Amino acid sequence: MLVLSRQKDESIVIGDNVVIKVVDVKGGKVKLGVQAPKDVSVHRQEVYDSIHEKDSEKQ
Repeated sequence: MLVLSRQKDESIVIGDNVVIKVVDVKGGKVKLGVQAPKDVSVHRQEVYDSIHEKDSEKQ
């Protein structure tokens, strides 16, 4: 796992077309903005896990 330090309004770039920006930091919480093409799915981990769990149950 790569661990990066970023401050408010700083970004990281993944590949050529995904940008993650630190929008705000308050009380131990970080707000992130994600810019990605429409064909790239972006989910919180718990939503991603739920989607894949439901897909597994269907099979």
